[in-house]
Amino acid sequence: MDVKHLSDYLGFAAEKLQKHNLFQSERFFLDVYCLLPGQSQKPHRHAASDKVYIVLEGQCRFRLGADDTLQGPGAALFAPAGVEHGVTNDGPANARLLVLMTPPPEHA
Repeated sequence: MDVKHLSDYLGFAAEKLQKHNLFQSERFFLDVYCLLPGQSQKPHRHAASDKVYIVLEGQCRFRLGADDTLQGPGAALFAPAGVEHGVTNDGPANARLLVLMTPPPEHA
């Protein structure tokens, strides 16, 4: 049985946001994103992949299409295939996100 603990994924780096993979197959991936204040994932889109962001810690500003929202722990956001999306930690504290994408871009 492959068991992972989210509390083990705390790797941050000054250069850019860090993506830590928990699980991956040809059908999905599940990562923990670690963002220091000021770090972001540039807005982008995936033609055939859906993405879900779940805020574990901190607060992040999410862009989903034309909408922009600041969300904290417990918030889940859905970025359907084809919709531009991105995230920025513009708060004073570190942020961690659980991120699910299906299918992964290389398999879409």
